[in-house]
Formats: sequence, C-alpha cells, structure tokens
Amino acid sequence: MTDDEAVLDAFEGNARLFPLPNLVLFPHVDQCLHIFEHRYRQMATDALAADGLIAVVLLRPEWHDDYDGRPAIERVACLSRIVEHERMNDGRYNLVIRGLARFDIDAELPDDDKLYRLATGRILEPTSPPDSKRRAELRGNLRESVLARFDPQGPAFEHLAELFEGDSPLDRICDQLGYALPLPVSVKQDLLAELDVAARVVALVTALRPPPSGREFPPKFSAN
Repeated sequence: MTDDEAVLDAFEGNARLFPLPNLVLFPHVDQCLHIFEHRYRQMATDALAADGLIAVVLLRPEWHDDYDGRPAIERVACLSRIVEHERMNDGRYNLVIRGLARFDIDAELPDDDKLYRLATGRILEPTSPPDSKRRAELRGNLRESVLARFDPQGPAFEHLAELFEGDSPLDRICDQLGYALPLPVSVKQDLLAELDVAARVVALVTALRPPPSGREFPPKFSAN
C-alpha cells in the first residue's frame, strides 16, 4: 500500500478546507502552493502535524463579497496530501500537494479554535464503462481531440501520445487533462464533479471543439 492509499484508507471524513478562486485540483496531479495568509499557515501547520490532508475547493463566483469570511464554495472538492513542504522564517509555507480523491462536502464544521474552515464529507468514487470496447472507443476519441491541438513535431505531442498509449486508466487521463488544459475554471469544476468517466470524456471532447462562430476555444496549445 502506498502512502497515498494508506492516508485515504485512514481518512474518517473530516477535512481542512483550502478555498481558492481560480484553481481546480484533480486527483493524480501535483500542485505547488505558496501559503501566506495566517489562517492557511495554521491550516498547513495543523495538517503537517496530523494526516497531511487538505481539501482544495473552488470558491463560487461571488467570493469577492466575503473573501475574509466564509464565501460560498462548490460542493465537490479535491482531497489532497502534502507531499513536500518548506517552512520559512516568517511562518509562510511552500507546499507541494498531490490530489488524491474527489471529496463531497456534506457540511461545514464549527470550530472557534481554528482560523480556517473545516468540513465533513465523503470520498466519491468514479465509475468507468465496464465494456472494454467502449473504453477503447472513448480513449480514441479523446486522444484524437487532444492531439489535434498540438504540433505533431513538438515535445508536448509526443508526451501526450505516450500518455494515451500507456496503461494509465481512462479516469486518470481525464483528470490529468482536466487539470492541464486551458479551460475555464467552471468547466474544470464540472469535470471534477462528474463521476461518470464516459460523460467526463464527452465533456472534454465537447470543450475542445471550436464554437459555431469558427473562433477557436480554447486556443491552440503551445508546446510548453
């Protein structure tokens, strides 16, 4: 059992919340964070002293009105584990976190002793089509849609081609693409909340299509 699996296996449903306005984290990806607000310094300190877990959750669009309080958040978050950390002399942190699983927030927990927010919820498990032929078809459709955006002679094309040709499950490929592709955060949040892997593939393919006007969205991806 890996460290990630062991932490998830021991998880009892209560999570520290890290709401952000422009980041949707997915399972199977790593993200660097710079922690400077006092409430989130406390969150990082507490997490490192315990299970190392925090739940990254997207703030709803009206977050500007109450950022210093408890602005509204999305229902589905990404439970993540701190895998690297550096604490600076002034108490700030540099972290590397790894997304582990989708986390369905049931309710926030009152805790007057903490500056940050806490919630209780449950791990959500994605479902993939049981038919191997259907999975292969979805994989092929997604591969075609993604690779069409890259220069066939560039390193990004080669890297992505290897991703599709490897043995990574379709669920993991979707999450890595959902994180990396330059899509609106609202689309990324929908992809995070979608448990049906087949529906997630369809949503990704749809998001990569140019709009009827002919203007490309998202734009052609660069090699870097």
